[in-house]
Amino acid sequence: MTENNSVKNTFKNLPPGVCIPWEEKLKDLGEIKGDVNTIKNEWDKLEVFTYLYIWYWVHR
Repeated sequence: MTENNSVKNTFKNLPPGVCIPWEEKLKDLGEIKGDVNTIKNEWDKLEVFTYLYIWYWVHR
């Protein structure tokens, strides 16, 4: 594993409440036809829910 991949696969550089940063997801999605802000807002809501769900199960 290279240095670049090891940094990419850790959560050290992510802010709280984020599992997959929007910038990374945007690269996976490719071109978005429509309002990018609407999709980003929904992605952010999904991220918060995912983070809280994982947090809940880890601390049970």
